[in-house]
Amino acid sequence: MIIPIRCFSCGKPISHLWEEYTQRVEKGEEKKKIMKDLGLDRYCCKAIFLGHTELIDTVAQFKRA
Repeated sequence: MIIPIRCFSCGKPISHLWEEYTQRVEKGEEKKKIMKDLGLDRYCCKAIFLGHTELIDTVAQFKRA
């Protein structure tokens, strides 16, 4: 739902990179180049960015019973 603050595997802080990453992807830049520029070199960190989907808007539509 929300990007994790740290990588689950290596513990590197990654959440501060998410906003810049999404903005650059929307502009049409290549994901591989963006990750290299942001310093995401490890496979575990890259997997979090590539596998993440924004579900917060979908979940926010429902209220607790």
